[in-house]
Amino acid sequence: MSMKRTNVYADPEDLAIIKDAAKRRGISEAEIIRQGIHLAAMANRVWDEPLFSRTFEGPGRTLSKPEVRDTVAEAARRETGSGSGSPA
Repeated sequence: MSMKRTNVYADPEDLAIIKDAAKRRGISEAEIIRQGIHLAAMANRVWDEPLFSRTFEGPGRTLSKPEVRDTVAEAARRETGSGSGSPA
């Protein structure tokens, strides 16, 4: 992966924490800063579709654990084309 150089202003206390963490973890300060930039980029990314784009109809009440388990197992069987069988 190619990288691009940039300059930023940082709080001296934050830089001291990064310096200590880099020494403790045995990695470079730059690597910690790159990880932070990546986290900031992902937190602010705009995705093409919403995380939960599928909606499901339900009975209008909270399902019990066995109902949820059975519904998920049935959906998995339909999706994989598996025949009947009980979960392990």
